[in-house]
Amino acid sequence: MFGFRTDNLRGDLYGGLTAGIVALPLALAFGEASGAGPIAGLYGAIIVGFFASLFGGTGSQISGPTGPMIVVFAGVYGTLNGDPGLVFATVVLAGLIQVVFGVFRLGQYIRLVPYPVVSGFMSGIGCIIIALQTSRLFGHEPEGSGTIPALSAIPGAVMDPNLVALGLGLLTLGIVFNWPKHWGKIVPAPLAALVVGTLLSLVISGAPILGEIPTGLPSFVVPSLSGDALFVVLEAAVILALLGSIDSLLTSLVADNMTRTRHNSNRELIGQGIGNTVAGLFGGIPGAGATMRTVVNIRTGGETKISGMTHSLLLLAIVVSLAPLASQIPHTVLAGILVKVGWDIIDIGYLKRAHRGPRWDLVLMVIVLTLTVFVDLITAVAAGVVMASLAFVKQMADAQLKALGNITSDMTVNYTEEEEEILKHCSKQVTLFDFGGPLSFGAAADVGHHVRERSRGRQALILDFTRVPFMDVSAARAVETVSIDAKAANKRVFISGMNDGIRQVLSGLNCDSALSDSAFFANRTDAVKAARDFILESDSTEEPATEQLTGSPSPA
Repeated sequence: MFGFRTDNLRGDLYGGLTAGIVALPLALAFGEASGAGPIAGLYGAIIVGFFASLFGGTGSQISGPTGPMIVVFAGVYGTLNGDPGLVFATVVLAGLIQVVFGVFRLGQYIRLVPYPVVSGFMSGIGCIIIALQTSRLFGHEPEGSGTIPALSAIPGAVMDPNLVALGLGLLTLGIVFNWPKHWGKIVPAPLAALVVGTLLSLVISGAPILGEIPTGLPSFVVPSLSGDALFVVLEAAVILALLGSIDSLLTSLVADNMTRTRHNSNRELIGQGIGNTVAGLFGGIPGAGATMRTVVNIRTGGETKISGMTHSLLLLAIVVSLAPLASQIPHTVLAGILVKVGWDIIDIGYLKRAHRGPRWDLVLMVIVLTLTVFVDLITAVAAGVVMASLAFVKQMADAQLKALGNITSDMTVNYTEEEEEILKHCSKQVTLFDFGGPLSFGAAADVGHHVRERSRGRQALILDFTRVPFMDVSAARAVETVSIDAKAANKRVFISGMNDGIRQVLSGLNCDSALSDSAFFANRTDAVKAARDFILESDSTEEPATEQLTGSPSPA
């Protein structure tokens, strides 16, 4: 059932141990930043990491607290005044929603969020993390939760710094940003910063420290819901579920590229959901697939779910035996580590090259980033997806309608010899429209007008649907408009190659009211013959004119 492989046991164990060492300072930092405390960060890393690996669909993925998840969770924690029952009910519900996503096979759709939207909200989250930690670098705690209070607290912190905390914070930043890569293979930069900063704080006192941290196994937390907080809990759970799913599946794609494998997105969502559900029941903060820890795991030999489970067991051993030592860690050291995390989340690579790409994508990214920082994440993602979708439909419609109005020599219909022979003996009373694929609803709205303009003075219209696999309501209404206009102008419409599915759509919507059964033909040749007979009966002897309506296939 769980698909364990033991052929790479040594690599999995080493990869998992290395990923666990990298995860330790990040789990402590994320827990502290969330408001629930460092131990909640460790519990989250242990539980989510273990169960997401056990039940998930990406063998080499390491899961645990991540920057995007913590930003949302910290807001929930502040809004609910730290009530454990309500706060962790949110985490449990988010996990259950992720399981539902996986059971209903929604993984493939969650990944369809456009890149500028993903880039915008990830960069926005990076900015939020940096804003929330800046005051802590100067030895101060921002008053209130959220980005605006954190930004408002920065000037006061800068004007009245705790010099010891500031010195330790700058040292931490120096280490995490400049740690040599070849040293990082032995000791990860965040761990080095954590150890060096904590040891110096023992010699030079004065910087605020974490204080007492519980040891041992976590206790069960009873989730609770109240009428006043129900909406907050539900909204936050949906945001956490969506964000955790997107974050995890993006990391799965990174893992696929590195390992030349293919993950199971729906199973991955189920694994992540189970991990978050269990974490919420035992006071752990929510998590998702962690890109940096996954990359470290793969580069040090991890390939299967054994590596992710090993990473969690290492953290569990540390919690059981070494948690009291963590009480001496200065807040500013964890803040410096998180500033580096925030910087890494910001899509600097895209921002450097964005001016060379489509301007609209850059504008969309900036809009989503701004909404993420100053409004909220779900508004940013929803607005970004809607705007990106509308922009894409507009581009597709413009391209399809442009093709309709600009017929060139290399866009001619590929006639058979029989069709060419028939049309040579017909007058210029036939217009043939060859739909090259399904029309987007943006283009379908104007098809009636364009067909009417292109067929002025013609008595017969041939609409070839041979290459149209399906039809939506918008396209069906476009066919209805064309047929009604033709009937009103005493023109005859001939339809060829339409499959049974499209016929059912037309009849079901009553869009074929102006079309008789004799208007439908199995292939284009039969439709051309029928048009010829109709023209000959009308005693028309003009030369035929044929035109092609090409429609670029719309995305499924």
